[in-house]
Amino acid sequence: MKKLATKLKDQITGKALIAKSIIKSQSAEGFVDSAIKILIAVVIGALLLAGLYALFGNTILPTLTQRIKEMFNYAG
Repeated sequence: MKKLATKLKDQITGKALIAKSIIKSQSAEGFVDSAIKILIAVVIGALLLAGLYALFGNTILPTLTQRIKEMFNYAG
């Protein structure tokens, strides 16, 4: 009977040590870190798209339209 109690105690202690080491380990990445990374990526993407939209709207498209009109109005 004493051997059974000792064996059971050792098994419980072993499981407790395994659980403690799993809880104590910090190898996993937290959910908050992942959420912050995703949020930063979305904000940077939105800023990039807004910049490209402004660049195309104010610089590239008017110049392109002007060049196309000049190309078709060639009096040559």
